[in-house]
Amino acid sequence: MSPQLPPVAPAVTAELVAALSPRLRKRLDSGIAKLADRPVVRDGAVVRIAVDDDTDLELHAPDGAVRGADAVRCGCLLAPDCLHRAAAASLAPVAEDTDSAAPQDHSAAEEDAAQAPETATPEQRAAVRAVQLATSAVLEAGTDGAGAVLQAELLRAAHTARLAGLHRAAATAVSVVTALRAARAADPAYRLTDLAAGLYEVLSVAHRLPSASGGELTALRGSARQPYRPDGSLRLYGLFSEPVLTASGYAGAVTWTADAEGRLYQVSDVAPGGAGRAVGAADRTVRIGDTALTHRELARAGLAVSGATVSPTGRLGAGAGVRAVRAPGVGWHEEPVARPWAEPVPDQIARALAGGRDLLFLDVTLTGTAAEAAGDCLLADCAGVPLRLTAAHDDPALPHRDNLRLLSAARGTRLRVVARLTPAPHPRAQLLAAEHPTRADTRLDIGLDRLQGADLPTTAAAPSGSVPVPVSASGSASDEAPIHLLRCRVHQTVSGGRPVLALPGDTRADARHLRRSGLATAAELLTDLHSAAADRAHDVFGRLRPTDPDRFARAWLAAAHYTSELDRTLCLAAWTP
Repeated sequence: MSPQLPPVAPAVTAELVAALSPRLRKRLDSGIAKLADRPVVRDGAVVRIAVDDDTDLELHAPDGAVRGADAVRCGCLLAPDCLHRAAAASLAPVAEDTDSAAPQDHSAAEEDAAQAPETATPEQRAAVRAVQLATSAVLEAGTDGAGAVLQAELLRAAHTARLAGLHRAAATAVSVVTALRAARAADPAYRLTDLAAGLYEVLSVAHRLPSASGGELTALRGSARQPYRPDGSLRLYGLFSEPVLTASGYAGAVTWTADAEGRLYQVSDVAPGGAGRAVGAADRTVRIGDTALTHRELARAGLAVSGATVSPTGRLGAGAGVRAVRAPGVGWHEEPVARPWAEPVPDQIARALAGGRDLLFLDVTLTGTAAEAAGDCLLADCAGVPLRLTAAHDDPALPHRDNLRLLSAARGTRLRVVARLTPAPHPRAQLLAAEHPTRADTRLDIGLDRLQGADLPTTAAAPSGSVPVPVSASGSASDEAPIHLLRCRVHQTVSGGRPVLALPGDTRADARHLRRSGLATAAELLTDLHSAAADRAHDVFGRLRPTDPDRFARAWLAAAHYTSELDRTLCLAAWTP
């Protein structure tokens, strides 16, 4: 397997693509496809791509990422104005901002917030408008039409936004580019819903920020750095560990722990890499203090920390002043680790939907498996609520799907599990960890530990197929509210762009169905979305006028916002027995 290309800073990709001639821009996507098939060799901080038998292209990444255009060097005769440099930057993962993960003194963060202007500055309004225009162009083209040139424009706008202090818009715009690349490369980790959520987030921030003030403006701006604050001494108990594997080229592991009050803390080891690093990170020593514990061991043991620093999300810092030693762990049914499971499930769901922690601590009884378009899911009963447990990752190097398949044979087994909420009109979550089906006081990290057939209860039958479940066009159960008629168009736009919705057709039947179901607003939004897509006026000479991406983006944003809010309401209702 060839080494992975190092991440490239967004501004570098934007600069290299902008420098291409119009003729070369038209050839960029085909150039990327050709370069993707060429041999790659890593030599320390330099990654070489064999453009042909006589020419190499080099990416220099001394700190693990390419930070300047001059760090992408090609030996062809047309360099530095060649297509190869821009193609390599567009093919590589997008690098995270160097200051996004740097620890920051908490008082400094508060001072920065206090000194921020009450309203958006002219520079910020201009920057967010650039992000809005670039995102609208991507939405209008859809994944099929949003090639490297449109992606570079969005990366350029993201870089401008970051320089203007709009870190939330910048980070989300970069995540949209990453998802676009995954979609166009047919990456199995790509999720249409994730890309739709990213586009919605960017357009929503861009729409609200110019008129925002006070606390709303601060939230819309976001933060450049993760503020860590001193938290004294901590006694932590391991809960579970999960692999991290992102479409942006980062991988590793995160181990979750709890303190005596039931608060959750994370120990993270994430760096550029692929599935191999995600698998191997579990057996790497945790990056905190002088402890020799691995992530896999910490998930079942404990940690005593002094001089701890903690981010607002509970991530533990690994500064020079932090000390940590191994301590005993406790089981999931023992205090204080058992406390998260004592919280009522509806309260956990409400917190997650409100933007809080999305981990769910559940007691379930396994009932079988069901077939869905994205793969089989594990069925379970959770206090009278029928629940679908899905795989957190589809990469074959990780055991998520194999473990779910084996667990489906343990019907009737009652397990304590940890899952991550997937907002949907029916109870749905990604299974992250579970009790062992036959070994008392043994835990399974679903993404790291591999179950065997011998681990199943002796009365369990081998998996013999799945129960087919009717699935609507939106991917959820057929008995859901007909909001899927609108949600389907929202997702179709993301995939096919404006042209898909502009195709001739009668949408009145769907609108009538929505109105009969009491969803009159959804019917109006559906009609307006199709109208905006088909709005192509002619000039006095009969020629089509340019499209209005702003109107189409606003119509799509309104539809996406409505479905998102209604889905939250349906999700909370579905988890209530």
